[in-house]
Amino acid sequence: MCGESGSASRSLVGTTGEAAALAHYRRAGYRVLARNWRCRLGEIDLVLFRGRTLVVCEVKSRRGSALGGPFEAVTWAKQRKLRLLAETFLIASGLSPTEVRFDVASVMIDPGGTPRVHVFERAF
Repeated sequence: MCGESGSASRSLVGTTGEAAALAHYRRAGYRVLARNWRCRLGEIDLVLFRGRTLVVCEVKSRRGSALGGPFEAVTWAKQRKLRLLAETFLIASGLSPTEVRFDVASVMIDPGGTPRVHVFERAF
């Protein structure tokens, strides 16, 4: 059998999606504070800063719509977890932004491998 294993393929899609979302934010003037920030509670895909706003971004990448759209994958439980992770990040970093914003970056990768990024600001 040829080709990538399912987990290797998913990992590549995720890595490609995160890189595309990161490039999108950088072009928009955001400063990257962390990528794949981890603690005992879990992981934040991207932590960014612009002005006095801290942005916590969950990146969801897909090659097709068979699993549903990327936005659909950010459940209420995931939102709750991201809020807890953001609190933990703020304590660990000592930052005190004026605003904390939660975005979801949807990255659809077309058959040619080109990522299309759509960011839903203030997703929750």
